Amino acid sequence: MRAARLIKMVLLLQARASMTAAELAEELEVSERTITRDAQALSEAGVPVYADRGRTGGYRLIGGYRTRLTGLARSEAEALFLSGVPGALREMGLEDAASAARLKVSAALLPSLRDASQSAAQRFHLDAPGWFKETPAPALLPAVADAVWDDRRLLARYRRQDSEVGRELEPYGLILKAGVWYLCARVPDPGSGSGSGSGSYRVYRIDRFTSVEPHGENRFVRDEDFDLPGFWEERAAQFARAILRESVVLRLSPDGARQLPYVTDRAAANEALADAEPDERGRVTITLPVESTVVAYSQLLMLGPEAEVLGPPELRDRLAATAARMAALYR
Repeated sequence: MRAARLIKMVLLLQARASMTAAELAEELEVSERTITRDAQALSEAGVPVYADRGRTGGYRLIGGYRTRLTGLARSEAEALFLSGVPGALREMGLEDAASAARLKVSAALLPSLRDASQSAAQRFHLDAPGWFKETPAPALLPAVADAVWDDRRLLARYRRQDSEVGRELEPYGLILKAGVWYLCARVPDPGSGSGSGSGSYRVYRIDRFTSVEPHGENRFVRDEDFDLPGFWEERAAQFARAILRESVVLRLSPDGARQLPYVTDRAAANEALADAEPDERGRVTITLPVESTVVAYSQLLMLGPEAEVLGPPELRDRLAATAARMAALYR
């Protein structure tokens, strides 16, 4: 633990011209007294750490000293590619690896380029969760992430409706969608035996796992042709189509037709509008797939008088009653 901290201290001083004891203590999460002892230990080991005294003083490396301990470990290199999603790194337990990787890269750069990471961080940030939504990280996420990075089979128990089932899983990849974590895993075919490389790919919400534990000593053999982004895109499209189980018939004004993709499923709206022929007033009549009439009611309310529901009758009647109540309020 101390050795890793000393290396990190040298990398920090190599990446920056000078740092105060307070700044080093904050970065390394130790006391200033510990920083003093660590600086003394580095000096005794031959690392030229120099302490400037006074109110504006601090620690620095002298004589152009540069450490060669800048090679990235595998976990650090992998974490570096995810450094644009700091929240996800933290939830997967990779924050320390990413921090070490960034320091090593900064230490290896020319002095004129060492502010590149800070410059980029000031200009770009990815905020994955949706608005008005608190989504705590699943407690088992770090264990699942470890298995994904290490290609380790898992025995997992999973809540499914009112029951709980057990599965042997080969964890292929993690997906963060609107603040919710999913695991893409291959489920080996029954009787095929571990390591056969056969099975079906499925998606699990990680917050529904009740337990996960390593299964077996050997790692599974990953299918190198498996495309996680492509698989997720296809599966997400299938899911979006599968939930559109009902349909409504609408007459839309030109404004309503322009607004429809923004209040309901975009792909379904665009497909329904694609072949619609406007009448003499510019209105179009379409059949729109929807999740349910309850969901459609909330969505179509946002279009106001720009959309008229022609069917089913119960949805038309409900919207007509709502319109009458609103008219009475504003009369």
